[in-house]
Amino acid sequence: MSAPIMLSAVKPSNQLTLGNYTGALKNWVRLQKDYKCIFFAVDMHSITVKQDPIALRNNTYYAIAAYLAAGIDPSKSTIFVQSHVPAHAELSWVLNCFGYMGELSRMTQYKDKSAKEGANIPVGLFTYPVLMAADILLYDTKLVPVGADQKQHIELTRDLAQRMNGLYGDDLFTIPDPYIAEVGSRIMDLQDATMKMGKSDSTAMGAVYLSDPEKEIEKKFKRAVTDSGSEITDADDKPGVKNLLSIQSALTGRPIDQIVQSYVGKMYGHLKVDTANIVIEELRPVQKKIADYLADLTELQKVLDRGAEAAAAMAEKKLKLVYERIGFAPSKKMH
Repeated sequence: MSAPIMLSAVKPSNQLTLGNYTGALKNWVRLQKDYKCIFFAVDMHSITVKQDPIALRNNTYYAIAAYLAAGIDPSKSTIFVQSHVPAHAELSWVLNCFGYMGELSRMTQYKDKSAKEGANIPVGLFTYPVLMAADILLYDTKLVPVGADQKQHIELTRDLAQRMNGLYGDDLFTIPDPYIAEVGSRIMDLQDATMKMGKSDSTAMGAVYLSDPEKEIEKKFKRAVTDSGSEITDADDKPGVKNLLSIQSALTGRPIDQIVQSYVGKMYGHLKVDTANIVIEELRPVQKKIADYLADLTELQKVLDRGAEAAAAMAEKKLKLVYERIGFAPSKKMH
């Protein structure tokens, strides 16, 4: 039997953070051993908010370079850019016609992001979970690694798939399952440990970017907000300390309780410095490889072209089946 398909992506709307690295890239590298993996940069999702064209293009290349630098192997996994495979947009329109306004308006991320947009809320901000569903359903995806904040979108994807399967045959779409890593899936902001470390939501000192120089990483961890008291524990009432422990565990593989034991009698300052050093050592070779890829985009473009070709072959097969089932007249293009 062939391995199940696992799919995930990163939005290249800003440079990637330590949270993206621990929660996504490191997990992806492990998972590509056991699954047929599809990884891509979702540039179409990025334009739900205004983007500088040059920055978007550069961030897209940066995201792909980071995938490769982290250890994702293009000979094992399919790597591409979302806009290079038109079937994503085409299936998204079909799914839009089977989604409901009510279920989309309940999406937590829509509520949060639309509140920042004022009166002129882009339609894409409302419907982008449907595009995400198309991303997943095009490839008979079984497993979708996501952060806990994205689980609601997987539930919507499942609902849309089951709705259409009920109308057009149980074999139309594979029903995907979310995969949420126990460690590293939710790295928090260094200045506000109640908020996820994000590419756009965090403050300059709250997020550690993969592109940050070593001195900048060290400075950010030294200024990380911890908690009252002085004992280093994995307690819910110490979110700042808990976050630093989680980062160490995600990068070293050591259990958190073991890390806690190593800090008995030590101060918060020790934890901050040690965590900074662990992050710096982890990211140093990754940063070097990213720089090498970006210095010569030829190899990167070859990876993207091969990946888009492989992805399109899978996606167009699924789109053809959907078009047949819903009653579209056959097209020479889809043969």
